[in-house]
Amino acid sequence: MGEVTGGGLESVTCHEDLVKLLAEQFARADVSLRELQARADRAGGTRLPRATCADMLAGRRFPKKAVMVAFLRGCRVPDHQLPAWERAWERVRVNQLPAGSAEDRSVESSRGTPHAAQVVSAPGDTGTARAAGRRRRRAALFTAVAAVTLSVIIAQRATPQRGASEGVPGHIVGPDHIVSDDGRAFPRGGASRFTVTVDPANTGVRLIRRLDVGVGLQHATITVNGTPAAKWRPLLEDGIYKWRNQIVAIPPNLTTGRRSLTIVNTCVSPSGFNEFLYTVEQEVSGVWSTADTVDIGRDHTASEAAHDYRVVGEDWAGTQTFAYPPRKEDWNVR
Repeated sequence: MGEVTGGGLESVTCHEDLVKLLAEQFARADVSLRELQARADRAGGTRLPRATCADMLAGRRFPKKAVMVAFLRGCRVPDHQLPAWERAWERVRVNQLPAGSAEDRSVESSRGTPHAAQVVSAPGDTGTARAAGRRRRRAALFTAVAAVTLSVIIAQRATPQRGASEGVPGHIVGPDHIVSDDGRAFPRGGASRFTVTVDPANTGVRLIRRLDVGVGLQHATITVNGTPAAKWRPLLEDGIYKWRNQIVAIPPNLTTGRRSLTIVNTCVSPSGFNEFLYTVEQEVSGVWSTADTVDIGRDHTASEAAHDYRVVGEDWAGTQTFAYPPRKEDWNVR
């Protein structure tokens, strides 16, 4: 693991700098948030929920020192490097404290730095107070920017955050936008298979999948009756409105004249692949209609059995309650 030294850790004084270095360690570790959580659980001590890590890496939340240390250990940072990280954390924490707070006076760096109250705002030291204000404003600006600049790193490694009500902004969207559904997920190399019924007179078929885009950049190949047919293209992560209906057109030469289609989805992305509901639409005599539906999940085993559903490499199964975007025209994507 690459070591952060010199002008790196020792020069950190603000939240922005600390988050950048944490993101670098995460990228070097080449590990998923799920694996980080599992490593922390196996080690005992401080827990490391995936949502907490995501917030820390996006700059949305300043971590507790113990959480940061657990994260670094999960990234396989050697123990002899951790004191430098702790000193960097302490400098940032001091700079974040309001001037004159009780917590100021209780925090002292491990190198014998004067009490925070003396560093942040000595009586009458308006220049220092103004500098602290500028640091706080820079940190606030970075929080907004970091969520965008770091989201690609996080999305490539994230797996669904499995809280039953995670990501439901009930105060922003109407009740009809919020849906609870159960589904399944599998990693790269895993696959799902099912068979659906269509009208042999069809001149086109569309496959529509409900997915959780809280996991970004999901990518999979599709075969129909053993023939390569299409791909589920990667979608960007949305950590707020997590439901989407992704639509893929199946070439007519693979569907016309057939009464049944066996669909196989094979995941090719590091972020994994999740599925909750499939709707099959067909065009007959110029009119589109629903031909079949396959409801995925432990609560819909009858639908799975009726469609000979199979999954290889499953690494999650459960129920999610999420919201679709505020505008209904944004619910469906291709």
